[in-house]
Formats: sequence, C-alpha cells, structure tokens
Amino acid sequence: MRLLHTSDWHLGRAFHRESLIAAQAAFVDHLVATVRSERVDAVVIAGDVYDRALPPVDAVELCGEALRRLTDAGARVVLISGNHDSPRRLGFGADLIDASGVHLRTDPAGVGRPVMIEGVAVYGIPYLEPDMVRAPWGLTERGHHAAVAHAMSLIRADLAGRGAPSVVLAHAFVTGGESSDSERDISVGGVPHVPVSVFTGVDYVALGHLHGRQRMTGSVRYSGSPIAYSFSEADHLKGSWLADVGPAGLTAATFVPAPVPRPLARLRGHLEDLLTSPSWSSHEDHWLQVTLTDPVRPKSAMERLRQRFPHTLNLVFAPENAPAAPRVPRLAGRPEIDVALDFVRDVRGEPADAAERRLLRRAVESCRAKEALV
Repeated sequence: MRLLHTSDWHLGRAFHRESLIAAQAAFVDHLVATVRSERVDAVVIAGDVYDRALPPVDAVELCGEALRRLTDAGARVVLISGNHDSPRRLGFGADLIDASGVHLRTDPAGVGRPVMIEGVAVYGIPYLEPDMVRAPWGLTERGHHAAVAHAMSLIRADLAGRGAPSVVLAHAFVTGGESSDSERDISVGGVPHVPVSVFTGVDYVALGHLHGRQRMTGSVRYSGSPIAYSFSEADHLKGSWLADVGPAGLTAATFVPAPVPRPLARLRGHLEDLLTSPSWSSHEDHWLQVTLTDPVRPKSAMERLRQRFPHTLNLVFAPENAPAAPRVPRLAGRPEIDVALDFVRDVRGEPADAAERRLLRRAVESCRAKEALV
C-alpha cells in the first residue's frame, strides 16, 4: 500500500488576520495531483482537520470538496480528529460515509477496529482527552501516556489475530518532538508528552499535532502542517510523507514538498535601514514579522513599512540598549489624560506632540460623555 501522510490542515485558520482559505485550497489541489501522479492508495490525515470545533462555512465546504476529490482520484481517506476538532461534529455519519471510501475515526471506542486497505490494517487514534477516557477505559493514571498506551494495547490485541502489516494514526505530543508557536497546549497535569516507545510494533505511525515535519524514529513521523501558521515556522519545509508499506513493513518514505503560498521571514533593524537598504529587496513579497530596534519608537511605523513591504503582518518594538526593567507608572488617583500621556512617552521614548495631546484629550472627554449617559 502506498500512503500519503498529512495532518494539521487547520481549515478556517487565519494568519495574523490574513485569510488562508485560498492557500489551503491550493494545498488540496497539490494533494489531489500527488495522489494521481504517485498512484496513492490511501491519504491519512492525522487530526486537526479544522482550526476550531465550530469551523466557518467556507472551511467546511473546502473539507467536503477535498474528501470528494481525493476519493475521485482513486484514494481511500482515513482521518482522525485532533485537539482542535469537535469529534462528534467531524465524525457525524461516519458509518454511512465509510461506504464512500472516507473513513472518519473520531470515537475512542473504535481505536481497535482497523480500516483494511490493500491488506494493511490502518488504525486511528483520535486526540484523547485524558479525563474523558479515564473512566470508560478504567485507567488508574491520569495523563496522555496512560490514554495512548491503552489505545495501543487495544490495537495490538486486534493486530495479533490478523498477522497484517499495520499503520496507526495518532494525534499527540511525542517526547522529543520540536514544537512551534502555533500549536495549542495539550498539557494535563503538566505532562503533555507520550514516549515514542508506546508505538512499538507498528510498521508506520502517522503523527499529527506538531507543525514541523519530524522523524521520531524511522517509522514514527510527523508530517507537520501543510502551511506555516506562525513566524516560528519560517524555516520549515511543508508537505506530506509518501510511504510504502508492504508485507515486510515500511519499505520507503520520501517527503513531498507542498506549494508555498507566500514565504515568511523575520526582519530586524532600524526603520530607515529597512526602508532604504537594497539588502532587504528579496523580502518585499514575503509575509513579515518586523522587529524595530530604533532607540525611539518611530511614528506610523507599520504604514511606512507597508509602503515597501506590503505584506508586513506583525510589528515588534525592541529598542537597543533598553533598560532591563521598565518604570511602572502610578495609575491610581491620577487624571486619565495624564496616564495616557505617560503611556505614549513610555512606549515611544518621547512625549506626545501637540496634535497627539489634543486627540487624546478629545478621546478622554468623549468617554466621559458616554459614561454620563449610561
């Protein structure tokens, strides 16, 4: 069986308020083309199909389109729910949809029942909220390790009677994995990790949750997200694992890069240098996070940056030689206008000018007038 391992689509997610639905649709196009060109038997999606439990309409429509096109291209699809998904909503009609070649595995009660594809047993372990499965499974310990270990015991019990090669989908944080800024914390009691040894005995483990592609062992891998969802992923190579699993187990695995909707970069320096130096020209079409190191916060910095770098999304101010501990101004009992003027001076390093003082006074007076009408 040839499988394409992907995960963490996060359909419906925005990037610093920038819509990604077109980029996600382009990834679906790429996925369908890969299924056709590489003659893929199964596409496995290891959780976080959506970005939230109640996804927007355009995300649901894109998911439906993706599943239809993948099956039309000749692949079976097996997907599990991640910690961002609603298991009940994502798994709606799973028994009926099975007949179409799309296999939704979102119920922990079904982890020991595989989907058989080309003689390979494919098991799905959806994201397991430890406190939700502890009582049904009679677990004596609380945490992700206990939950995933029990799920794997159910899988091994079923696999023992089959003698077939095996693939497991799981959505978890495996010890030693490298995280990024865009994953939601899943810690329970301060221990979010499961050891890689819990998956021993499986021919291929398709992991989801961490957004960077990673090989935990030769057969235990994260595909990562298909698109960068934070600037900490600027150096990631995004895509999917193309793996061959036969009677002897995993025989080959190669990474298939995904299209890049727009490259990411982090720039740092003085505003005037960023605006004028030719050394930054190659970043003019990037999504950017810019850190300004000017000793005084420049006025209208974002507007000026976007004249040269129209896709600047995030602006940070980190002045050179800044004091280690900023002064904490006194707030109680002081006039609102004085507090506002102090704020301007503290964050910018110089007082507000006359026009800014007039604007702030009008804002304070307007707020007082509204409060008087309540």
